[in-house]
Parts: sequence; C-alpha cells; structure tokens
Amino acid sequence: MKRDKDKIRKKIEALINLPTLPGVVNNIIHTMGKDVTSAEDIGKMISVDQVLSAKVLRLVNSAFYGFPGRISSVTYAIVLLGFDVVKGMVLGASVFEIMMAQGMIDLWRHSLGCAMTAGIIARKIKQPEPEVVTCAGLLHDLGKVVLKVELPKISEKINKKVQKEKISVYQAEDEVLGFTHATIGLWLCERWNLSKDLSDPVSYHHKPSLAKHAYRQTAIIHLADILVKAKGYGSGGDSLVPMIDKKAWKSLKIKPKLLEEIINDMTEALDNADDSVFL
Repeated sequence: MKRDKDKIRKKIEALINLPTLPGVVNNIIHTMGKDVTSAEDIGKMISVDQVLSAKVLRLVNSAFYGFPGRISSVTYAIVLLGFDVVKGMVLGASVFEIMMAQGMIDLWRHSLGCAMTAGIIARKIKQPEPEVVTCAGLLHDLGKVVLKVELPKISEKINKKVQKEKISVYQAEDEVLGFTHATIGLWLCERWNLSKDLSDPVSYHHKPSLAKHAYRQTAIIHLADILVKAKGYGSGGDSLVPMIDKKAWKSLKIKPKLLEEIINDMTEALDNADDSVFL
C-alpha cells in the first residue's frame, strides 16, 4: 500500500499544477510564489488573458465578498484581497472549467456553497481575513478533482464502494488508497506554495485537530462543509452528514442564536446563489 501511495504521490506531484490548467495560470502561480513580485506585475499577467481577467473580476464583485464599490481593476483586486486570495480565484476559475468538462457540477455547487457558508461564518465570528477563509472553502475538495481527472479508474472504484456500502467518500478513499482527497489537497498546496491559511483548511477539513497553523480557519471550513451537506446543496459524492468535531466546534464559540443566524444567512445565500459565477 505504501508503494502505491508513493507512486500516486509522485504522479500527482509531477503535475505541479492540475494538468489542464492554461499556461498563463501556471505562470501566474509560479510568479506569485517568488519573493519579489508586485501586484501590478500579477495584474498585468492576469489581464493578458481577457477571459481569466473577466472571471476574476466577476468573482471579486460577486456576493462572495460583498464589497460596497465596484472593482474594475485586477491590480486593485490584488491590493485589496492579497496574493493568496487572488491565487485561489485564479485556481478556482480554472478548476471550475475542469469540473464542467468532467461533469462534476454537483461537486462544484458543493464547493461554491462551502465557500459562501465559510465566508458567512467567518464574518459572524469576526475571523480576520474572511476572504481567505472563503477562498479555502472554494478549494477544499480539490483532491477529488485530481482523483477524477488523473485516476479515473480508482475514482470509479471509490464511487462504487460508496454506493454499495453506504459509506462516506472519505472512508472509501482511505480504504481503497490508504489516504484521502484531503491528503492529495495537501500535496497540491505544497506544490503550489499556498500559505498555511489556505493549505491547512484544504488538508484538514475532515480532521481539524491536525491543523497546526490555521486551526480556527480549518474549523470554519469543517463546519461549513457539514452545514452545506446538511442543506443538500450540491454533493461531495455521498449524502452522509458527518458529526462535527467537538474541539473544533468549541473553538468557534458559536452560541445557538448565532448558529441560527448563520443557517438563515446560509439558506438565503444558497437559495440566491449564482453557481455560474465563473462562466
């Protein structure tokens, strides 16, 4: 099993980025990882690709972030949101296209719902930089996309196991592979040089106690994932709603009244969600 895990990891790490990401996206991710890079430089790189530029601006002006004024410049969006969030947007826009090509609309809707719900929770509990948490929600199930695209036979085996045994995707992945989509997400985050504020929630949203740096952000994604599954918005591959991690729940300090507000806001946001935000 360890040999299989090492073989799959090497295959995934050899990608550096998801296989079908456009060249401009690969260049942007690489440049953002450099120590000396300006918002203006990245803004120019994104603006060269008119389709990508339009998608980034559409997202930054959507209900995701709720800025009062219209943002018309990619460079200004980078200054306002920071490299991590814009990098996540660029990846999200590209991953969306991969999901559509693979018929993964339910997973996309789940990811979108998790992102919106995470943003709502973050703002309600006054978490610093809620935009980063929102972005982490958008990317949290990236590992599932990689399994579907790069390892379709294994992905199909996992899905059949989920249906036959009525277990979670997470459990089925662990039984088939010896690791899960969250582990694959960790490998991708490491290859992309994403900050711990993004990589911890992506890597540990099923087991938030393992997050060493961004524990509270990971707890938020953990809760958002569960709430969206309970709502039935999209699908992560199974219909099971997991129990919340007690330590994670305690760390968020959410009282019953505040939880009710979060659920009401989430319901309204998802009912009015534009899941074609990247089109």
